[in-house]
Amino acid sequence: MKPILSVSLACLALAGSTTACAHLPQAGASQGAAVTGEYRNLFREAGHADAAIEQKIAAAWQQLFHGDSATQTVFYWAGENEAGRLAYVSDINNNDVRSEGMSYGMMIAAQLDRKAEFDALWNWSRTYMYNADPKHPAYKYYSWSMNLDGTPRSESPAPDGEEYWVMALYFASGRWGDGEGIYNYRAMADELLDDIKNRGVIEGPWKSRPDRIASEGPQFHPEHKMVRFTPDTRRTDHTDPSYHLPHFYELWGRWGPAKDRAFWLDAAGISRDFFQKVTHPVTGLAPEYANYDGTPVTNSFNQSSSTVGPDAWRTAGNWAVDWSWWRADPREQVLSDRNKTFFESQGRYGNRYTLDGTRTDSTHSLALVANNAIASLAATDRARAAKFVDELWNAEIPAGRYRYYDGLWYIMALLHVSGEYRVWTPRGLPKP
Repeated sequence: MKPILSVSLACLALAGSTTACAHLPQAGASQGAAVTGEYRNLFREAGHADAAIEQKIAAAWQQLFHGDSATQTVFYWAGENEAGRLAYVSDINNNDVRSEGMSYGMMIAAQLDRKAEFDALWNWSRTYMYNADPKHPAYKYYSWSMNLDGTPRSESPAPDGEEYWVMALYFASGRWGDGEGIYNYRAMADELLDDIKNRGVIEGPWKSRPDRIASEGPQFHPEHKMVRFTPDTRRTDHTDPSYHLPHFYELWGRWGPAKDRAFWLDAAGISRDFFQKVTHPVTGLAPEYANYDGTPVTNSFNQSSSTVGPDAWRTAGNWAVDWSWWRADPREQVLSDRNKTFFESQGRYGNRYTLDGTRTDSTHSLALVANNAIASLAATDRARAAKFVDELWNAEIPAGRYRYYDGLWYIMALLHVSGEYRVWTPRGLPKP
């Protein structure tokens, strides 16, 4: 186990500045899995054999990425071009391809050492989703929603997609090394990370809809140092709590372009503070959208955005992985304990709640089950947390109409909970 540097030396070594010092783990603190390489396996802790765990993950990959095209898979091969094979991940219910799903698919492929699928998804992303025109408002960003034939539905970006693309590309560099062109993974990650923070405002029309004028700027607010819900300056500026990924930002503060490393280390600490502000003090529930001060936001296009819904399900998983990887903020354990206490009190819990815990529907989705299991990584009552891990273990692999969101979170949760969702250091960069 490597020793933690003094706070001042760590900041200088990582960022060339002491700006981010307050957000680094203090000397003598326990270190997380990103540093030690020792990832908890909650399935093994529950008594499951390693072979059974490996088989469960393999079965999920086989069905969700190579199963029956009509009822099981979300991954589809889509021909090839001069850069190689092409493939996409489809949101079956909405019959489109989303930046969220493409970047999730790449992350899953990187974690499972599936280079062919990773490269095909990245090639499709660059071929169809990437905006290369300097006059386009989303220049250097990726359209968030596409038709299956590669034509756009929405040419604006959704920042969570860019966040996962950056991280998946860095991990790909760590697993496989860097190739040429779009397969120079580390260079592609550096470029995109620079763009989402530093790209200026561009106003102009979409290619597919000249009447649709957008004005897109940086995807992170430069003063608040938080991810935006959308970089479109014509819309109300706010954030999405589930887009906050401090466990990624810590790595960007070590691996990203040197000029911005202090920013990313600051952003990690700011997101940890934000989790405290945006969650209910009793239930631990977070809204789908929020202002930068943590107060909920209701949008005209999403009347439920001030309550718990599909976006918000991910927030607990995010803070728990951050705790697992970095152990920088013990308050994340308190949040996970609130999460467990609340959902245990609900029995077979629903999908939608007000922040104070009033249930507003009767459905029970596996994507929420998955994130509640991930949240167990930060819980202090292991016996209670194990109940949520058991529910994930006993769940069937998603199939049918809603297999996209449920399925991707199911397999990512299997990886997180089994300790197989890991940090892969890019070639030529220091380990955390």
